[in-house]
Amino acid sequence: MSSLQSTVIAELKVQPAIDPKEEIRKRINFLKEYLLKNSFATGYVLGISGGQDSTLASKLAQLAINELNETSDKKYQFIGVRLPYGEQFDEEDCQDAIDFVKPSKVITVNIKKAVDASVQSLSDAGITISDFLKGNEKARERMKVQYSIGGTENCFVIGTDHASEAVTGFFTKHGDGACDLIPLYGLNKRQGKQLLKELGCPEHLYNKKPTADLEDNKPALPDEEALGVTYEAIDDYLEGKQVSDNDNARIEELYLKSRHKRHEAVSVFDDWWK
Repeated sequence: MSSLQSTVIAELKVQPAIDPKEEIRKRINFLKEYLLKNSFATGYVLGISGGQDSTLASKLAQLAINELNETSDKKYQFIGVRLPYGEQFDEEDCQDAIDFVKPSKVITVNIKKAVDASVQSLSDAGITISDFLKGNEKARERMKVQYSIGGTENCFVIGTDHASEAVTGFFTKHGDGACDLIPLYGLNKRQGKQLLKELGCPEHLYNKKPTADLEDNKPALPDEEALGVTYEAIDDYLEGKQVSDNDNARIEELYLKSRHKRHEAVSVFDDWWK
């Protein structure tokens, strides 16, 4: 194992093996304790996309809310938010995820008009953005909506980032990377799948090909195709296993290139970037 691989594993807190039951309980307790510590808050908000990560984070949040409501006079809630851009190609999966999670409340906000208006406003100012950058506009609009809902309902916004995304920087800065809590932190992709299996999630939700589905010109582009490396290789790397030289080089290239996404804004007192 290279020194950089050891550094990455330590930084992202990944274990080579987990007990799904223990991880579920640890993360539910974390979500409960955070709300109890911040007594002004009434719950959590998270966008439900129909993919593995949002399904898992949503389920953990709802279970935490259910347990709090069993022992408290205060009424807590988990708000699941549907955030399609127009019509979503896998809407059926989204509805299946909602049926599995059973959120306290479901709100749907179609972001298409807001995103298109932003793109048009930039165009009017002489700035033509690429399809890729428009995808970032979608991710940031979704997070903006979640914070608007969270502010209105006194709820914290949950993020879905986990180690396999963090190591590659596969998230939009100030988009899906912006949140108040990250309950999946320290898990890789396959470990998240283990938790969903333990929770009785429908198989098709955690076995589907992961996609950010942000680009109009490349709808439902698989994450692994965009990354140039498989999640299996990423997860092996994070668990301290040996991967091919090509996969190792690609993972570490992505890790080093995306360091700025895993840090606060750089100040004159920082030197990690040098």
